[in-house]
Amino acid sequence: RRVYRPFVGHYIALSRDLEHYLRKHVGIGAAHVTQIYNGVDSERFHPCSRREPISDCPFAEPDLCLVGAVGRMLTVKAQPILAQAFVEALHAQPALRERLRLVLVGDGPLRAECERVLQDAGARELAWLPGERTDIPAVMRGLDLFVLPSLAEGISNTILEAMASALPVVATDVGGNADLVAQAQTGYIVPASDPQAMARHLVELARHPELARSMGRAGRQRVQDNFSMLAMVSTYQRVYDEQLRRARHSSKLNS
Repeated sequence: RRVYRPFVGHYIALSRDLEHYLRKHVGIGAAHVTQIYNGVDSERFHPCSRREPISDCPFAEPDLCLVGAVGRMLTVKAQPILAQAFVEALHAQPALRERLRLVLVGDGPLRAECERVLQDAGARELAWLPGERTDIPAVMRGLDLFVLPSLAEGISNTILEAMASALPVVATDVGGNADLVAQAQTGYIVPASDPQAMARHLVELARHPELARSMGRAGRQRVQDNFSMLAMVSTYQRVYDEQLRRARHSSKLNS
């Protein structure tokens, strides 16, 4: 990045973490970096008055608490950590076996490992791993809690989609996750690779559904206030317009 720095007129950083990297480690001046969060389509991803059944999902009873994650099952996404946290939550509160269910949507190399973690703990029948799905907005409306156990992230679109769907979010403290999730207001940020910390919040939100719903509503409002598609597009437009003005000015000076 230092080598090709002279050939880049302006940088867009999707998170404060990336902006810090560009400025402190690559050496980009503040005038040449703009931090713009991804926007989310809050009409496509929207809440419902009560949890909607997910097509083909075996967990349709209204008194269940469905904890879910959506994404490719790759090492960096660390879904087995969530499977371990789910098992830890059941060990900490055995009564939750009656209500707590796990939904892991996606496919990839780690799917078999998630299956093994759940099978070894005797919890396989409490989880649903349907593989890849194309109806992600409907899946989000079928969950009660969204979890992102990643080891690295930029700005997670799935967190924004979950928040737009009025879901409380538990996410790891990597990349821009803490930019999105307001701690103890719209969910919780936990250390990466720490299933015990994750499990504590799964238990808390499963045992206090009104707290979970309140956090979800706050997350939806946070998306509308800070992460709308309109806000993202207008900021990109401003940056492009400014770069065009500078280019025209430079061209006049050199002509």
